[in-house]
Amino acid sequence: MELRQLEYFVAVTEEASFTKAAAKLHVAQPGVSAQIRQLERELGQPLLDRSGRTVRLTEVGAAVLPYARAALAAVEGAKLSVDELTGLLRGHVTIGTIDWIASLDLPGLLAGFHRDHPNVEITVVQDESASLAEALLAGRTDLAFLSLGAGPPPGIAVQPVIEQDLFASMSRDHPLAGRSSITLRALAEQDLVSLPKGTGLRAVLDEACAAAGLRPRIAFEAGEPPVLAQLAAHGLGVAVLPESATAIRADELASMPIVRPRLRGRIALAWRAEGPRGPAARALIARARAVLPSLP
Repeated sequence: MELRQLEYFVAVTEEASFTKAAAKLHVAQPGVSAQIRQLERELGQPLLDRSGRTVRLTEVGAAVLPYARAALAAVEGAKLSVDELTGLLRGHVTIGTIDWIASLDLPGLLAGFHRDHPNVEITVVQDESASLAEALLAGRTDLAFLSLGAGPPPGIAVQPVIEQDLFASMSRDHPLAGRSSITLRALAEQDLVSLPKGTGLRAVLDEACAAAGLRPRIAFEAGEPPVLAQLAAHGLGVAVLPESATAIRADELASMPIVRPRLRGRIALAWRAEGPRGPAARALIARARAVLPSLP
């Protein structure tokens, strides 16, 4: 029994097709079929049912599959352990981020890590906080920058790195534009332009309004603060923005902090509480935690 045979068997199972598995593995389809036939002969039982339009596991194949996956994972783990001990990190790390964290200098963090570990491939994806948290828990992402509401979801560890007040921004001809601040109650009476549900800042707004017995009037939703600022500048409502985003269209908008209560949003570095999957992810998380600020 060879690891290659197990790899081919797992690939055919996942793709439900010899042809698709061969394309995924970048090998010829007859070679995949031959190796799996050899594996079946060694085990003395068919592992795959080839009679239908798609390839399916036999009862014996279903019993063998978890052991095949475990064997492949053990080999990969052994390779990663050797790389970790010798200081030669390899692998792939996926980072998730929301969009308004320019002050953290994420490119600088990644550039420094790449200089030290050039054999690690890095992918950066952008999404809203709720989706990034789900990706972390599912293992599709190794670390992420999340905008927090009340706190991190279960199973996720965080290090808060930015804390900002939430501001109300409106066109300069808005009736409230001359104020130095705005209360949450007064804000809730306005047509609001807000980030969508699933984002940390929207959670802060919704939780504060619920605690005060208020129901905010959300007139427009958009996924990025620059779009919110643009909508507010056109008089379509009062945008709820993090303080750092109030510089966007500052010549067209009047911005003021939200008070009574003061609303604050946090961005945090986040990772799975049970720990990252491999040494490359562990090294990047350790570097990020050391380089980035840590709020109480």
